[in-house]
Amino acid sequence: MDEGRADAAIMAVENTTSGGLLPNYEFLRKHGKKIKGEVFLRIEQNLMALPGQKLEDIKEVHTHYMAFNQTREFFKKHPGMRLVESEDTALSAAEVAKKQLKGVAAVASSLAAELYGLEIICPGIETYKQNFTRFLIIDDNLEVPVEKQNKATMCFTLPHQPGSLAHVLTIMSFYGMNLTKIQSLPLPGREWQYFFYIEIKHENHLRFEQALAAVRPLMEDLTIMGEYSATI
Repeated sequence: MDEGRADAAIMAVENTTSGGLLPNYEFLRKHGKKIKGEVFLRIEQNLMALPGQKLEDIKEVHTHYMAFNQTREFFKKHPGMRLVESEDTALSAAEVAKKQLKGVAAVASSLAAELYGLEIICPGIETYKQNFTRFLIIDDNLEVPVEKQNKATMCFTLPHQPGSLAHVLTIMSFYGMNLTKIQSLPLPGREWQYFFYIEIKHENHLRFEQALAAVRPLMEDLTIMGEYSATI
């Protein structure tokens, strides 16, 4: 986006079976990208390889670690396959196709198989069929009208004092804020202090602003990473 090659982007931040991708929140914070929306997608994982390859031919499988987390039960039944983590599911499929890797499979979407000319050996190998991933929409040009904003993502640090987080959450609750997510990352160079990433849903934007004004003096390094319309 910074180079002008894309108008917008989406970034995965959590999965219903594998949990959160906290480093992606950290990436957004460091690069100052604003969240403008969210979308939930049903994820199906497929084992794919070069045309003509069979399941018994596969000795090695490449994919993102989150995809492995979502397909553990399948690979328990095939202990002879070596699992190799990669940066991305689709890139794993692309590499198998580009390098013509025989005996090597990828775990990715059916679209990746179609794009890179691979054959799906085993479809739908995810352990849980109710497998959804939440993506955040990043768009520097999109402005979400205030009247449609009912969710916010923010991060902050707190003084290393007893009850500091509880105090903030109590105030948020008083103003009717619904805390839907909270995660933390250690703050480098500051012992026992953390970056807290929270998501809040609300029904009244004025009440949200009042809650923010009440807790802001208690926080350090507060960053509003985005205000947008909740999908669910």
